[in-house]
Amino acid sequence: MKIMDKKIKQAVFLCGGLGTRLRPITKKIPKPMIEINKIPFLWYLLDKVSDNGINKFLLLTGYLGDQIQKYFGDGRNFNWSIEYSHGPIDWDTGRRIWEAKDKLEDNFLLCYSDNFVQIKFDAVYEKWIQDTSKIWMCLSKKNKGNVTYLDHKHVKYNNKRNKPSSNFVELGFIFTRKDLLIKLIRRIDDFPNINFSEVLTLASNCKKLCGYLIEDQYHSIGDIQRLEITRKYLTPKKIILLDRDGVINKKAPKGKYITDSRDFIFIKKSIKGLKILSEKGFKFIVITNQAGIATKDLTDRTLEDIHKKMITKLKKLNIEIIDIFISKDHWQSNNFRRKPNPGMFFEASSKHLFRLDKTFYIGDDLRDCEAAFNANCQGLIKSDKVIHKNLYTSIRFKDLEKMVPYILKKHTFYLNQHKHN
Repeated sequence: MKIMDKKIKQAVFLCGGLGTRLRPITKKIPKPMIEINKIPFLWYLLDKVSDNGINKFLLLTGYLGDQIQKYFGDGRNFNWSIEYSHGPIDWDTGRRIWEAKDKLEDNFLLCYSDNFVQIKFDAVYEKWIQDTSKIWMCLSKKNKGNVTYLDHKHVKYNNKRNKPSSNFVELGFIFTRKDLLIKLIRRIDDFPNINFSEVLTLASNCKKLCGYLIEDQYHSIGDIQRLEITRKYLTPKKIILLDRDGVINKKAPKGKYITDSRDFIFIKKSIKGLKILSEKGFKFIVITNQAGIATKDLTDRTLEDIHKKMITKLKKLNIEIIDIFISKDHWQSNNFRRKPNPGMFFEASSKHLFRLDKTFYIGDDLRDCEAAFNANCQGLIKSDKVIHKNLYTSIRFKDLEKMVPYILKKHTFYLNQHKHN
């Protein structure tokens, strides 16, 4: 059971803006209803929140809000429960929250309707529940942002974006108590006709604001340029992430490294599985730790030669490796790029614009299970024995060839989600 099932059951979405930076698209439709793959962007947000265990939504609508309500209805067609609080288009975001106060639950998640980010809400919830007298918001690095962030307790909100130290931006996905938020709203001049940014500013000044840093890149529909990038990102892709040693090729003895291409021996059942997946249109990205560089057992030139020959041989079998991400850090290092940390996964997602939560990562040991979990991937582990009682939600198969039916079934389900909505 997800943690939030116990305390937070409602997510509230600000859906009333005019979307002026998206004109002429938003002349006839509200911003959250802009279609991506023939599905409104808002559906992707609701679906992501639902994946985190919250299925009860309150949509605060304004501009062309009837279109949102007509499409989503009461939510039962999507296995959700949806309510609405509709107001005039001239109501600002703070006013919309105030007017919906009777529909707000005691604790809730407040979301914007133009940002999409990979996030495990449980991690933020665990921070917030320790001190619910604070508002917790999710942050991302951004030049010329509106937030100064030193650590989660030292957060300064500045909506004017005029401070050089403000190198972060809030994404929404805000954990709060109703009574705290309403109390802050009432304290602001011109109440209730206020912008929600004024609430965050006051919370910051009162030391009631905390931040949770999201390391993965976020995607937005805030303007035309970012909308097009988000369209590419949310378009389903046939990409699978692979560990190298123990998945593609046989591992070197413990404590040793593959230091010569002649010692790079392909695993036959893995190659059979990759060939079947390739025939179905899948391409592959390798994500591998190669600490031999740091220990001086392996040179960059030799590693490059090994990978060049690996790619060439696989290409002859119509197996396409489209990229390789390598951590050359020492095995004692806790570098963010070195697995089980998720840095290389985030780099791959950012470069090739695919959703990690809809992508498989195939590994062969406990560290790969943990890496998949940290990156929010769907982990598959190639092992003929149980590695550990806690596989970080990864699913174990004896070999890669046996993974193929499961991968194809899950990918078909993912595609059908897009067709049926």
